[in-house]
Formats: sequence, C-alpha cells, structure tokens
Amino acid sequence: MQEGGWDVTQLEEMSGTRLSYHCWPSSRLEATRCVAPIGALYTPMKKIHPNYSPATALPYDPIRCSSATCHAVLNPYCQVDFRSKLWTCPFCLTRNHFPPHYAENITEQNLPAELIPQYSTCEYELQTVPDQGPPTFLFVLDSCTNSKEELAELADSLTQALNLLPPDCRVGIITYGTNINVYELASESISKAYILRGNREYAPGRVGELLGCTGGQSPGQQILKRFILPVSECSFVVESILEDIRKDPWPVPSDKRPARATGAALSVAMSLLHLAIPRGGARVMLFTGGPCTSGPGAVVSRLKEDDMRSHQDLQKKAEPLYQPACEFYAKLTNPAALGTGGKNEKKNKSSAIPPTSAYHVVDIFACSLDQVGMLEMRCLVEATGGIMLLADSFGQTAYQETLKRVFNKYADDVPQDGGIMSMAFGATLEVFTSREFKVSGAIGAGTSLNKHGSNVSDLEVGKGGTSAWSLGGLGPETTVAIYFDVTNNGNNPLPENKRRYIQFLTKYQNSAGKTRMRATTLCGPWYNPPTAKDGEPSNFDAQNSPVRASFDQEAAAVLTARLAVHQTDSDEVADVLRWVDRSLIRLCAKFADYQPDNPASFHLTPEFSMYPQFMFHLRRSNFLDVFNSSPDEASRHRYDLIQQNTTNSLIMIQPTLLSYGFNGPPQPVLLDSDSVRPDTILLLDTFFQVVVFHGETIAAWREEGYQEHDEHAAFRQLLEAPQADACLIMDSRTPVPRFVVCDQHKSDARFLMARLNPSSTHNSDLDGGGTGTQVYTDDVSLRVFMEHLTKLAVQQ
Repeated sequence: MQEGGWDVTQLEEMSGTRLSYHCWPSSRLEATRCVAPIGALYTPMKKIHPNYSPATALPYDPIRCSSATCHAVLNPYCQVDFRSKLWTCPFCLTRNHFPPHYAENITEQNLPAELIPQYSTCEYELQTVPDQGPPTFLFVLDSCTNSKEELAELADSLTQALNLLPPDCRVGIITYGTNINVYELASESISKAYILRGNREYAPGRVGELLGCTGGQSPGQQILKRFILPVSECSFVVESILEDIRKDPWPVPSDKRPARATGAALSVAMSLLHLAIPRGGARVMLFTGGPCTSGPGAVVSRLKEDDMRSHQDLQKKAEPLYQPACEFYAKLTNPAALGTGGKNEKKNKSSAIPPTSAYHVVDIFACSLDQVGMLEMRCLVEATGGIMLLADSFGQTAYQETLKRVFNKYADDVPQDGGIMSMAFGATLEVFTSREFKVSGAIGAGTSLNKHGSNVSDLEVGKGGTSAWSLGGLGPETTVAIYFDVTNNGNNPLPENKRRYIQFLTKYQNSAGKTRMRATTLCGPWYNPPTAKDGEPSNFDAQNSPVRASFDQEAAAVLTARLAVHQTDSDEVADVLRWVDRSLIRLCAKFADYQPDNPASFHLTPEFSMYPQFMFHLRRSNFLDVFNSSPDEASRHRYDLIQQNTTNSLIMIQPTLLSYGFNGPPQPVLLDSDSVRPDTILLLDTFFQVVVFHGETIAAWREEGYQEHDEHAAFRQLLEAPQADACLIMDSRTPVPRFVVCDQHKSDARFLMARLNPSSTHNSDLDGGGTGTQVYTDDVSLRVFMEHLTKLAVQQ
C-alpha cells in the first residue's frame, strides 16, 4: 500500500515501523498545525524481511557512540572516513574510532553488516551478558470456582499447556482460595504444600522463611530445588496436583461471596520469582474465576448485597476499594517494593525505589460471567507486558486456544530462532533522536525508566519525561507508540539537504536465555514551508506540501486512538470525544481542498480520505462508548488497543466486513446497515469477535435444510465459505477472538448491528424501502457526521 508515493508497507517490512508523517515540517509551529500526532508505531519483535536485515543475529556486541550523552549504535547513516578509520554519529555528530578488529578490515567494498545501506535493522546477540537459562512459568490457580466442572476444565487445559513446554523450562504451582497453597514439586511420594494465610501481603524474605528456605544455601537456590523445577523432572507431580485440585473447602454462606485471596497469591508468586530468578525470564500466569474479596487487592466486599463497581461509581469516586487495590497491584510491578505499604510504612516509600526492567511477566486469564477486578489489575499486566484475557468459562474454545498459543514457537525454517518460543522477557526500549526534535513520550505496555537527557521534551505524552522504557514481556505483535516534539525554531530554517534520524534500541532476553539487542535506524526528510503571503488563507502552504503527501492515515488513526484511550484514564469520556472532534475539524481545515464558507467545494485527497471515517468509528467503538460494557471489559479492550500492531488496531477501530452471495466471490463491503441484505451472509471481524451473520432469507433456507440436497450444492458452499474464512482468521490471531454465528433479527445479531454505520434508523427520514435494514439507535450516521464536519472545516 502506498500513501502519496510513500510505500508504508516497505517501511514496515524494513523496520517494523509506521510513521504518521514521513516528511516532517521543520518548525514547532508548523508541526503543531499538522494537528495529527507526529509519531511512530514500532513493533520490536517483528520479523524483518531478509532484504533489509541480516538473516541471523550478529554474534558480537554493537559498536556504540563514545559520547557520554549519546551511546547510539553504529548504523548505515553514519559518515565513515575509511582513511582515518573514524565514523561520525548522526545523532550527536561525535567522531568515533573503530575498534581494532574493525579498523583492520573495513573498506568501502568490505563493510560490516551494520553499515550495509539497506540494513536499517540489525540484531545482536550480546556476548558480555551471561546466559540466563530457559524461562519459568508459575501457574497461580483459583480454587473458588463455581463448579467442579470448571476446575476440571482448567486442570485439563493446563495439562495440555504443560505438554507444549520445552523440557528444560521450569514450572511451579500455586493454588489459592481463602488461603494460599504453594506446592513442593520435589516431593514425588506424596502431594506436599505449604499453606499461607490469604489475608495479608508477603515480602520476599518472609516468603522464604515460611517455606523453610533457610540455612546454608540461599533461599533462591532452595526454591529452585523444591518449588520451581524443570518440566522434565516434575511433569508427573504437576499433573497429579492438577488432577487432585478440589474446590476451596472453606464454607461460604449463601449471602456472601467466597473469600478469594487473589492479591496475596500474586504477592507470594512475585516474591518466589524475586528470590529464585531475579533477572531470569518468567511468567506468572493467573487463572481466576471471580473478584478478589479477601486480603490486599480486594475489589469488592464479601457481601453479595454490595455490587461490583460500575462506570458510574468510578465517575463519582464512590468506590472506596478501587484506589487501594490499584496501588497494591501497581506496587507488585517492582519486586523491591514488595512487602512495603503496611501500617508503619510511609505511603510514598515505594515511589523512591528506582524503576527496573520487568523480567517477570504477569498474565491474567479471567473466566467468569461477572467482573473479576481486571480494571484494578491492569496496571500490573501493563507494566510487565503480559496478556489479559476475559472469557465466560475455562471450557470456552477461545480461552483454551489462546492459552496454547502463548507457548507458540518459531518455525524451524526461521534462521537461528527455529524451535524457540516466540516470547521475550526483560525488554527495554531506548529512543535516540537527532537534535531538531525530541521524544515526548510513549503509549503502550511498559513503564518509564526515568532516563532524562537532552532529547527528552518538556511536552509529555503518555509515559513521558524519559527516552527509555521497560517493556517487560514482548510478543511478535507487541507495538509501542512513540510521540515526538519538533523543537526547531521557525526562525531558523533547516538546510534543504538536512535529514532527521531516529534510532530504536530494544534489548531483550529470548526464551533460550540469550540477551539480544535490536537496533532500528530511520532517516527522513524535513520540509521548510514557504513564507505565507499577505492575505492568503492559513492553510495555503499545506495544499501542495510534501507533508500532506506523506501522511499515513492508518498510522495516524492508531496514534490518535491511543492518545484518546490514554486520556480516558484521567478525563471524562465526553471531554475526550470533544477533543477527537476538534482535532478532526482542525486537520481537515488544514489539509483539505475547499473554498472558504463553501461546503460543496470540500474535498479530501486520497491520503486523508479514510481518516474521518476512522474517527467516526473510533467515537462509536467500545474504547470510548462504554455503554452496555463493564469496567473490566472496557479495561481489557483498551489494553489490547495500546499493545497490538497497526493492522490489528485498525480492525478494532473500524472492523472489516465481507459479503457472501450467489453473484460472485466474497467482496469487502462498507461497514454500513445498507450492507445487510436478506440473501447474503456477512463476515464481521472486530478483532475481539468474528461474527458470521446470516440474512433472513439465507437463515430460512438453512432451517429448511436445503443445503442437504445435492441440487442445492451452491447453497451449501455459500454456507461453508464464511465459516472457513472465519477459521482462518481465528487460526492466525492471538488472543483468539470469540466466534459468533447469528441470524438476522435474532439476539446475537447485536454483535454486528452495533458496529454498523446507521445509515437507516427508526428515526431517519428514509422510508425503509431501501436495500439495507434499519438500525435502532440514536447515533448519527456517517453521512450526517461528514456533513457537520465539512460545514465546520470550511468556516473562516
């Protein structure tokens, strides 16, 4: 796909990056007038096309700039003096000597991989960092489920997951209800567990004492010999424990909820890992069936008469347990803060603890018809780069398949990575920029490392005030949004041949225990707008500028959506919607072709034509419209938006719709109520659900059984085609979406109808005799939305 002559697909294949603008205005004033955020969507683990990166990781440490304030990595945009064996850093302009083993061999015809012009991305396997060994998986299981069948389904899915792990991976088992059971896996003759009370928080040192890990050896070594063992040594014991898991034995009165100590169980799990493998890759995988009601991190009282918090309660700040729970789970992200915050502790003690890279990832697999407190636990998952999954039951197909795909491995034909798991740990991201612009911040899974430098902007966006972040766990689709601030003064135009440089430096630990560093360097042009003539309109310079031609509307839509979702954490949704509307009006006023005060003359070029439609669907999406969704569901949806790549995020914002009929092959159709016809089948992909929708006539024929007769083979093929395509979508995506099959005018049809543009409603002036169907909503249609946008954009 090309945007105005810029091949955005090639840039993504070369570097795993999408930019909102490929040509940037050279002054802060003009950058502000561009309205859409100037930023990048970077996918650190994306497999780069072999033409643009070495096929395997380079088996040596990178050459870095010697400047005390830079330390950027050698890249193809460095100026090299082959005579004096010096290279100039494009970020700080420091001249550096090549090390002896480079200087002896480097020539214009014999370049190292990192200086080959087309290799904008290079990955290094660091030789100076010791091997940390295979990852650890600590399963934390909720035994307060509603039925024995649920526990059996959970045990069965975990047994299957255990068989997917490499034999040298380490595992541990913790179950919890009223109390916490830490199982000793070294005991083969009899199932042995240490029981800890669930109404308190545990520091790492205290956990070691309670588990009897004292004496000559360090607590960590004893834990690795008794409680966390390789799969090859304890698979039989673990399977026996899973088979014998029973529902929590403590009685539960009919008017109360079970005493579920989720917070204390997570505290024990994080303490175990902190003692045993403080800098080794690990995942705490929490499987819960309800809200935490006991001990630290409780989100609701045990009394059933006290309802779980709603959006209205949160807006009114009428939920006393919400803030303490959020603070507790946020504290678990930093191992050094575990055990702080008691009655005798200062409230701000943990804030003084320096941030560290998150080697221990926390995943939440919640299977419940009610809320489980995912809103409060999101900060823990987001800070560690984990997975959030919300399902109805542990027996649901989407849950079981997603759990299996967490342990996916690279194909054997992938150079050097074949056979290892496609997950990473302890990831950090650092961004280097040339002097004309700075880093404003990042939005995505992770936390700030508080690295202040000359390239950090005073204008903070998301996790700002830093140029480095801890990302925790990484997957193949994990994407971070980086926002930039053009700081060059407009009174000092840049030279015509001046270029801007960005370098993303990602350091991570792969599942084989090796530490790698990926350096991605981008280079792009600046644009000096001509001085506006007296009397010309304010958008005169924008009409033929290369800035407009370089706009990537898909990347810009995702960057804007992440900004909007981030603002919902502190602002009212209504205020966020007004910000989205104002930004869209200003963008169209800047870049559209029109005559002032003449809406009929309004025209958007192809680079911008889809952007208003993206914003229309963003306003109606479940990220900003939380009607009929719980705080847990909204939290999970928003987390997925700030973590997934550009393509997946666009599907969340504006779902894709395919139409199947007798007149030809499947065709993409507008996400509009006019696309709903009695004689067609629609396939909707919202990322979270895949919906196969049968029109009224198709559903009636299916109920009559026409597909079972040979003379109606074409009808049978029509029914099967969307089902097969839906399976292809679900097979290629993690987490696995929910699969919904529905018929027109039936209750499940709401999954489709709620996402359609309501071009015909029960309130519209249309007579209902068109080709589509009516949508029962008070929302305005895209046509009305565009009419208002056009009218406001062309106003003087």
